[in-house]
Amino acid sequence: MRAMELGTPDELRVRLNALVLSGAKTATTGLLAEYAEEAEGLEYPGERMALLDVEGRYAATLEVTGVEVKPFIEVTWEHAAAEGEGDASLDDWRAGHRRFWSRVGTPVEDHTPVVCIAFKVVEQG
Repeated sequence: MRAMELGTPDELRVRLNALVLSGAKTATTGLLAEYAEEAEGLEYPGERMALLDVEGRYAATLEVTGVEVKPFIEVTWEHAAAEGEGDASLDDWRAGHRRFWSRVGTPVEDHTPVVCIAFKVVEQG
């Protein structure tokens, strides 16, 4: 089973994992370029993944329910809201994600390809 590690391995991951485990977060977005850098294939519907905590320990099993690759600017409000992070609008979601990716050294433009992943928790650790 492949692993899913959300955000960065600090307080951000703790917060995001808590949202997943509470059921508030049922989606995430990644950069397509990171898959190439890591020589990793895309997730696929039905795939089960181990959600890991900041220490790399198992926190839950997720089942992927949807995967879409699209330009950053085409991410829908439905997907953004499913990320469960409290954004009030799609513009807020975009601004927050741009800040995050810029902070980790990967600025995002409107045309940057992203991977929109939907999932559900099937087992908690």
